[in-house]
Amino acid sequence: MLKGIDVSKHNGTIDWQKVRNSGSVDFAVLRAGYGKLISQKDQQFERNYAECQKYGIPCGAYWYSYAKSVAEIQTEARVFLETVKGKQFEYPLYLDFEEESQFKLGKATCTAMAEAFLDIIEKAGYYAGLYCSAYYLSNYFDDTVRDRYTVWLAHVNVAKPTYTKAYDIWQYSWTGKIDGITGNSGKVDMNYCYKDFPSVIKNAGLNGFQKPEKAKKQFTITVDDHTYSGLLEEN
Repeated sequence: MLKGIDVSKHNGTIDWQKVRNSGSVDFAVLRAGYGKLISQKDQQFERNYAECQKYGIPCGAYWYSYAKSVAEIQTEARVFLETVKGKQFEYPLYLDFEEESQFKLGKATCTAMAEAFLDIIEKAGYYAGLYCSAYYLSNYFDDTVRDRYTVWLAHVNVAKPTYTKAYDIWQYSWTGKIDGITGNSGKVDMNYCYKDFPSVIKNAGLNGFQKPEKAKKQFTITVDDHTYSGLLEEN
């Protein structure tokens, strides 16, 4: 189990060296932005990403959605991709789906919107996931989303989430305290991660990483007085 935080401009200008030295943060998920315009990029995203790179903090990113149709959320997904272009992420890229106005559209529409967004992200070569609270995740999305994509589950102030299906990250608090974070009255979202995303993502060549070449081993065999040699990929 790894410990992580998720942050946005609301957490102010973070001292990432102190965050790293705290020993309490194994990863971070950064808000890249929100809505359907590139101008809605999070004001701290570029700095937060650069600082995570500088101090060796593996990170992912999320995009906060306000979309109310498949067409709108597809636009958001493309703006998200433009925002993260040229960067590498050891953790997934997430759709943050939590507006009440979206859930009022009903389960079928919420499912279709999430599928449309995540399909664009995945086809662009990223590990795609959905962030949502336990209640809405349980009641407003089909298994075509919940089983198909990694889930980042929000359920705070409980000993264990009530959500019964699979999830890889659990956001368990909105009021954590980490040295180096003073914005938002010093409160920061806290998470547990149960999957080795860096290994999975790097080995698959996703999120801006190149897939590692398999090691090759020299072989030599003799058949009917003829000798053959070459290279074989190791499993």
